[in-house]
Amino acid sequence: MGSTLSLCSDKNCRRIEGHDNRHNQHPQDAWKEFMRDADADKVNKTGYATPRGGEKGAYQNHVTRDNKVIIPYERIEDVELDAFQDGYVVRLFPSQYFNEEGGKSREVENIDTDVSVGENAFILYRSRSSFQKLPPKDDWEIRWLERDGEKVDNRTSRAEDRGHYVIRFPGTNSQTKRVEGPPQGIFAPEYATNEDKYLSQCLLAWLITQTLDSPYTEDEYAHLEAILEEEDILEYDFRSKGIIRDGICTCPLCRRPIVYEELHNTVSFDEEDGLSNAGVQIQEVTRSTSVNLFHLKPLVYHELRHAPDDVAWGHASCNTRLGQRRCYSISELKDQNHSVYVSLDDGNSERIGYASRDRRMIRSNDGAVWIKINEEFDEDPLDRVTEFFAEEETVDDN
Repeated sequence: MGSTLSLCSDKNCRRIEGHDNRHNQHPQDAWKEFMRDADADKVNKTGYATPRGGEKGAYQNHVTRDNKVIIPYERIEDVELDAFQDGYVVRLFPSQYFNEEGGKSREVENIDTDVSVGENAFILYRSRSSFQKLPPKDDWEIRWLERDGEKVDNRTSRAEDRGHYVIRFPGTNSQTKRVEGPPQGIFAPEYATNEDKYLSQCLLAWLITQTLDSPYTEDEYAHLEAILEEEDILEYDFRSKGIIRDGICTCPLCRRPIVYEELHNTVSFDEEDGLSNAGVQIQEVTRSTSVNLFHLKPLVYHELRHAPDDVAWGHASCNTRLGQRRCYSISELKDQNHSVYVSLDDGNSERIGYASRDRRMIRSNDGAVWIKINEEFDEDPLDRVTEFFAEEETVDDN
């Protein structure tokens, strides 16, 4: 492994030495120049944030990860605000901002971080009842975007937010849907700096060239390798992470090779134990491919994790199984040294594998995996349901 090309000597450029075009620190032609359109499109899509909560949460859709994020007020203690280089805005529900008399709540008054509605925060009205019970202040306005003193429709680098609140009322049998105020940002855990987004795309493009039956040659992806080598990304231990085995791109969870044609085949659950029911339900309507972006660690608020050391390609079915769990490799579990034994009929015991400290994943000695799919309930399950929905204001306009 090793590129035969040299990158531009300009520190802010990753084009090939001697290039004719202007300098570019994040040249997408590193993969677009040689990749088939479908492959390049798949790589490009990994740079976009996945809409979570969509329109009802005032989230943006079809925008790159290096954009302003929405930080739910209840999560503000969990995040490092300075990590979001492209800006942030705090979302509050009216019940979080106002007290029962319509004044500012004591909690908002006493929070350590400055939260100012109309500046770095906005109120999200998701129900007509909350709008009637805790209405906006008389001098508040619906949010809008402004550029050079003029209202604009699209969020651009020079557009600034103005106003105090947005409305996202659902439609009912007797009332029409009401949407006022532009989308405010992306789901914060999906965020990545422009640099991390780009280098992750470079790695993912390179991994496509390492899939089983890949049509690409070393000469074609030499530019990609030069970029990855300059950043020492090719020095990562891909084998121990389960991303590469015997020179072939593999799924980090099941450790099976990623076959090139799976990148664009529609997902099928026909051969997946325990998921055949899902296959019956969605096979005719899903547009998901057999192989998708795979995060080794779940995306969270308190840490930015969309970065080259945390991304891979993985099977859609494995992503479904993994859910919001960390994908531990066998080497990581062995390092934790939590062995799992079974008792044999002769009274002896046999080690069958290793468990993570949180006991949510077990791998056999050879890497086969078991995943914990639910938590123990040591209290009334209904209490858990209540706790789960406590983070969001109830929408009761049905």
